[in-house]
Amino acid sequence: MSEKNYNLNRLNFLIVDDNKHMRALVKTILHALGAKNCREASDGADAFKELRHFPADVIICDWNMSPLDGLDFVKLVRTGGDSPNPFVPIIMLTGHTELAKVIEARDSGVHEFLAKPISARSIYARVRAIIEKPREFIKTKSYFGPDRRRSSVNYKGPERRIANLENSDSELSQDEVEALLGG
Repeated sequence: MSEKNYNLNRLNFLIVDDNKHMRALVKTILHALGAKNCREASDGADAFKELRHFPADVIICDWNMSPLDGLDFVKLVRTGGDSPNPFVPIIMLTGHTELAKVIEARDSGVHEFLAKPISARSIYARVRAIIEKPREFIKTKSYFGPDRRRSSVNYKGPERRIANLENSDSELSQDEVEALLGG
């Protein structure tokens, strides 16, 4: 089965990172992948303002920013009463891949999780996952965002519970993150 290649030139990307070099790198990669319309914001507060007049199709957001970090930004986009688009796909970008961080990002409402260092292949894979595997949104008392259950798992190995793993501080590889998220 061959992978389908998507033309990204009609998608609007919002890149949110307090590091201007990382924003430039992500923008350069997106342009190389065919994207034409990329806007930038240096933190979550600026990004939220940008969303008011820029119809982003995909947001690529760093976790560690100030004064409004990526996690708080995601929660604001998903649940803020004045959110311009609570359904926009969000890719969380971070160098921290501990299991607890991946779960926290997932539980805040991100669609995809992208570990640094990044590459054109890794960014494209996340965008392709958003296109090919759209997820319905779920609203409960404590969560609003894409359905966290990506697929049914038919696991035949030893019993493991997330609670046993959450206290682990070890970093996960991108493949382990994908396996955890069901990607």
